[in-house]
Amino acid sequence: MDLRNYGFMQDMVPENMQGIPARITAVHKERYALVCEYGETYGRLKTKEYFGGFEEFPTTGDWVLINYIPNGDSQIIRTLPRRTFFSRRDPTPGRGEQAVASNFDHVFIMQSLNQDFNEKRLERYLTLAWQSGAVPVVVLTKADLVEEYGSYVRSVERLTAGMSVHAVSSKTGLGLDALADYMMPGKTIVFLGSSGVGKSSLVNALAGEEVMTVNGIRENDSKGRHTTTHRQLIMLKNGAMVIDTPGMRELGMWDVSNGLGEAFSDVEQYLGKCKFSDCKHRTEPGCAVREAIANGELSSKRWESYVRLKSEAKYSDNKTAFLRHKQQRNKDIAKFSKQKRRKMKHTETAE
Repeated sequence: MDLRNYGFMQDMVPENMQGIPARITAVHKERYALVCEYGETYGRLKTKEYFGGFEEFPTTGDWVLINYIPNGDSQIIRTLPRRTFFSRRDPTPGRGEQAVASNFDHVFIMQSLNQDFNEKRLERYLTLAWQSGAVPVVVLTKADLVEEYGSYVRSVERLTAGMSVHAVSSKTGLGLDALADYMMPGKTIVFLGSSGVGKSSLVNALAGEEVMTVNGIRENDSKGRHTTTHRQLIMLKNGAMVIDTPGMRELGMWDVSNGLGEAFSDVEQYLGKCKFSDCKHRTEPGCAVREAIANGELSSKRWESYVRLKSEAKYSDNKTAFLRHKQQRNKDIAKFSKQKRRKMKHTETAE
């Protein structure tokens, strides 16, 4: 198998490294689906390298080095450096950050033009997309459900600072030609969006065949169930690859300093211009942010979204300390309430 079709370049492998290169196409708990020069195979992590803390745990899209075993599971011995990746806090205590998809070229941020359209969610996804290191593209799906989708496109363009925005319909074929420019051989696209947004339908439409199962959505709220049951990379007939994963629904704001700066450049241009360097942007005199909002140069909703995501990132970054503080506060409240009840009971007895 020619790994160049999967985006492999020889300079990905450092000199004098043992093993042959392979790309992870799916993650099944402790077992990994792989493609290598010998074709499709499976692999498991070498215990010493990974559980000894020497290597990054691999994920879908990663390039790894393996000891190839023809008649069994190959041995994954090293994770190669990533160009781009999405991450979240690892659910396993002590491991810190966990990548959930890697080595992609574009992020299709998908919002459906039905009841589920949500600008705040879009702002969050934009931040995560810029954080990943790849180029985000906004895709507004189900354009056939609205009479005039141009207003949605213009609304999104105001949030995206010159990014590409496309309205499409997998049902009618509207706008699919424009997406073909991104679906080039050897390129990898990540689909980021909530369940029911039409990711599976769009992948099938772009592939020209059914490669993903499509589930219906609930009529009462236009939401659906995620049809992907494991992280997977799919090779399309035209040579482009797509990654869809249920883990995308669980992404947290791990470290979004770069992502926020890109997604909220219209907000951050006012930071550092206040009269006081420690300005909290509330009631302080000479606050550039409050003045911009008062003058109509900056939307108050955009500022609130920025503050909310910044706060969420801070919480995610120090979640353990946050929860410890919260638990201690709850204990203090309970202790105070108990003491108050005892005091009241003592007073009633004395009377």
